[in-house]
Amino acid sequence: MVEETSQETASGQVLELADIQGTVLRQRPSPYTGAYFLLRVDDPAHGREMLRRLAPLVATATNWWDPPKRAWLNVAISHSGLRRLGVPEASLDSFPPEFKAGMAARAATLGDVGDSGPEHWDAPLGSTEVHIALALFAPDDTALQSVLATAHQAHANLPGVSVVYRIDTPQLPTGHSQLGFVDGIGEPDIEGSGVADIFRTGADHYGDPSGFGDPVRAGEFLMGYINQLGQVTPMPEPEVLGRNGTYVAFRKLHVRVAAFRRYLRDNAATPDEEELLAAKMIGRWRSGAPLMLAPEHDDPAIAVDPQRVNDFGYRDQDPRGLRCPLGSHIRRMNPRDSLAGTAVDPSLHRALRRGATYGPGLPDGVLDDDGVDRGVVFIFMGTDLARQFEFIKSQWVDDGEFTGLGAEKDPLIGANDGTGVFTIPRRPVRRRLQEVPRFMTTTGGEYFFMPGIRALNWIASVGETSD
Repeated sequence: MVEETSQETASGQVLELADIQGTVLRQRPSPYTGAYFLLRVDDPAHGREMLRRLAPLVATATNWWDPPKRAWLNVAISHSGLRRLGVPEASLDSFPPEFKAGMAARAATLGDVGDSGPEHWDAPLGSTEVHIALALFAPDDTALQSVLATAHQAHANLPGVSVVYRIDTPQLPTGHSQLGFVDGIGEPDIEGSGVADIFRTGADHYGDPSGFGDPVRAGEFLMGYINQLGQVTPMPEPEVLGRNGTYVAFRKLHVRVAAFRRYLRDNAATPDEEELLAAKMIGRWRSGAPLMLAPEHDDPAIAVDPQRVNDFGYRDQDPRGLRCPLGSHIRRMNPRDSLAGTAVDPSLHRALRRGATYGPGLPDGVLDDDGVDRGVVFIFMGTDLARQFEFIKSQWVDDGEFTGLGAEKDPLIGANDGTGVFTIPRRPVRRRLQEVPRFMTTTGGEYFFMPGIRALNWIASVGETSD
């Protein structure tokens, strides 16, 4: 299947699919395997030459599903990386302050404190020595080795660019997260992306486009287009640099699987009660079936039915959280219609999510930490880091005020410290779980800019006469 190079939205905007890095609009297949590489640029000319070589290899929204392209390479650059590559000062200054500061400097806002503080991150994450990020994914090891070889060729004879960090992200054999849950459900339908239409017409694809709600304006995820505010999303200058780009929040999260299992065991009387408690904390059963549609028992048939798995709201169906607790993970990450009539419009705070597991799974039944590093590389994408990613993390994840829960935090990814509470509404008396620990610890992160293809070539050619 070959897609068109552009596509018009319902509001008349034309998405330039051939200029958009594919991971923004497309999801990779399952199963998958992959790796992230973080690079330092010591010689700007070598860095620009590598970008020049990489640009034609980047998987775009046009060729993402073509059989010859069953391996995916995408590129993003930090603010310090843009500076090192020679991007003019006027362009560097046109980026928003949170991107210029970098993720480590935003740690307090993001709840990256205590064990998750930047002083504990894997080096060189959190420093100014991370300049370029490469994401490589494929459906199997053979295809991954092929795209790895291609990336190595782009790096050949360029000693001024070095790999400073690598993390391999093969999918677990179960296809689930480290905690045993199906992931990647409930992504927004981006206006003009064509994913929902392709899915609904039964066309061949490699993605998993389940979970569509009302389309979200393209400008929420791509620069140069109208956003939910009815405005063209601000972008860095010049236009060739910003258009069709987006921001990436890259986070490496260590998952404390044994601690999660112990917490379930300590707060439930039977294995069935453990599963229900896990579902209450997340908002879905491990299969992916939502509590809103399967409140008492898991129903895997719902989880595999894309017409049902996200066909629910909260405001009329469950205003008190008796089915899906108000403070559950999925209800915090996307409140849907539960905030209707308030000053908060959830559509202004959506973000694209791309996660990949790393490390081996903890064997079933093990309740003690084995000392192995395992977790998830979590990716958020959007055109406004402050209004999207940072708002979600600081207001919806780490604060309970918007749901009337006071200081309660997200039980899964919140900055809990062992003194937290998780409330489960029920009749006649609610249940309040005590001493919620932190189940995911941040061990690294950075803000990147993911340019369009034209922008990659512009960066590759800028400043050549100054070296």
